[in-house]
Amino acid sequence: MPAPDGLPTPARYYAMAAIILGLSLSVLDATIVNLALPGIARDMHASAAHSIWVVNAYQIAILALLLPLAMLGDIVGYRRVYLCGAALFTLASVGCALSSTLGQLTAARALQGLGASGIMAVNSAMVRLIYPRSLLGRGVAINSMVVAAGSVAGPSIAAAILSVAHWPWLFAVNLPLGVLAIALGRRALPRNAGPAPAGARLRPADVAMNALMFGLVFLGADSLGTSTAGSGAEWGSGVALLAAGLAIGAIYVRRQWALAVPMLPLDLLRIPVFALSMCTSIAAFAAQTLSYISLPFLLLDVYGRSHLEAGLLITAWPLGVVATAPIAGRLIGRYPDGLLGGIGLGLLATGLLLLALLPPHPANADIAWRMALCGVGFGLFQSPNNHTIVTSAPMHRAGGASGMLGTARLTGQTFGAVLLASIFSAAGVHTGRGSTIAVALAVAAGLAAIASVFSSLRVRDRAVRV
Repeated sequence: MPAPDGLPTPARYYAMAAIILGLSLSVLDATIVNLALPGIARDMHASAAHSIWVVNAYQIAILALLLPLAMLGDIVGYRRVYLCGAALFTLASVGCALSSTLGQLTAARALQGLGASGIMAVNSAMVRLIYPRSLLGRGVAINSMVVAAGSVAGPSIAAAILSVAHWPWLFAVNLPLGVLAIALGRRALPRNAGPAPAGARLRPADVAMNALMFGLVFLGADSLGTSTAGSGAEWGSGVALLAAGLAIGAIYVRRQWALAVPMLPLDLLRIPVFALSMCTSIAAFAAQTLSYISLPFLLLDVYGRSHLEAGLLITAWPLGVVATAPIAGRLIGRYPDGLLGGIGLGLLATGLLLLALLPPHPANADIAWRMALCGVGFGLFQSPNNHTIVTSAPMHRAGGASGMLGTARLTGQTFGAVLLASIFSAAGVHTGRGSTIAVALAVAAGLAAIASVFSSLRVRDRAVRV
């Protein structure tokens, strides 16, 4: 049984090593395959459109099962869900590496996503058990830094692997790292501090509706975002999928509303600071994803930078996050989370707007410091925001809060990607013109500003409660 207020050292270090390793693998695999899609399509004699399912299967599996697995963690233990998720992720990675058809690879990626959802669903709840309350801000900061860095490092790591090996090695390298994460986790991860919340149950109908709601909304939004102008069939299909997802969601929410411990944590969304933090996270990650997909078009197509130059310039963003996250972790508790997040998101909005207003022929230094400003702002926002989401829920609902944290991030990222596709489609371009990318970055700045407002409202909420 773990100590009531976190783990002692060095047990805390071993436990966090297991968390960091598993979380890094699951976040990286969301983007690491993107660079290899042309080669996968060619080797498997598939179209580019069909090869996208290698990415979509992974994302949909995570989105569909985050909340059910978070509740399962509340019931059977976060440690058990984490280790089972890591084991399934590792085995599915071997299946991905050995796949010989696109159907096999897509199925293996869906299983890999199921394993990743087990890791992501409870990792924040595990951090809450690992760290004492006085140091929890630092633990959340480390977790946030891993997610932020992993979200943008996938293409760079993929490029390094593909420069010396074929695409199956993108998945094969997960085997030794996954085994290490499982071994560390079995040794060091703590068990739940208390019994399962009274009334917590996994109902098959609710799990199915949760999966259908998120899956259909994801597919519908993706279809609408990628449909070309004048393509009535694609547009109609997207609308139908989206409408079906929302209809199922309405029934699902109504069923959950009457439960004392719902799988969709409506009880937590009744906490004002939790709801504001969720809105902050969705808007901020939408801004990050929209801008991060736009930036390669800006640097490569508009400003004519080489791939190496573009990669180095974009790296200024994650470096800003990595440099700022530990500082933000130390500031947690000294200043309100809403204030820190509001300032950070204000810096992110400023950096994105400055990128949108770059002159026609900017110097590399002019681009780099704007990227770094975005990273500093994002790093200052993420840790305090995650800290509020994790700690504003009761300990017995830490799994639900952890699942919602991951759901907010993935929902925001999906919305950002779909929004960018919609901007490109409306403009009638897919290679990136300066004006179109400037509009996309300006929209991203607007989303970051909205997120800053949501975050700042938490300061008012805190003052009212005090």
